[in-house]
Amino acid sequence: MIRIRSCLREDEKAVFALARDFATSFPVDPASFSESFPHVLSSSGMCLAVAQSSDAIIGYVLGTAHPTFYASGPVAWVEEIMVKECLRKKGVGKLLMEHFEVWAKSKGCRLVALATRRAAEFYKNLVYTESAVYF
Repeated sequence: MIRIRSCLREDEKAVFALARDFATSFPVDPASFSESFPHVLSSSGMCLAVAQSSDAIIGYVLGTAHPTFYASGPVAWVEEIMVKECLRKKGVGKLLMEHFEVWAKSKGCRLVALATRRAAEFYKNLVYTESAVYF
C-alpha cells in the first residue's frame, strides 16, 4: 500500500537520493540540498510530500503557492515530482499530484501549473492542458 504524507526531517536522505536521480540539467549538490531542505519543510508556501511504500520513500512532489495578478489570486506551481523509475506507471505520481492539488486548494490557489520536458503524457492523462511554452 502506498501512503502519501508530508515530508519529515528524517526523510532527507531518501528525498536527496530521488532528487539526485531526477536531475538532468544540474547535478544536485549535497551541501545545497541539506541547506535548503529545512527551509522547504518550514515554509508555509511550499509543499513537500513523499510517497511511502512499506518503509521506503518511493517518490516525492515539491511545489509552491504564490500570489499572482493574472489569475486574480494565488496559483500553485509544481517544481518537481519524482517516482522511482521501477515504480512508474503504477499510480504513485497520480497520488502525489492529487495530494498537491488538495494542498493547493487549501491555500486558495486558483490553478496548478507546471513545466515538463519528459512527462507530458502523464499530465495529459491527469487532464492537465498545455497552455504555454516555457523558456
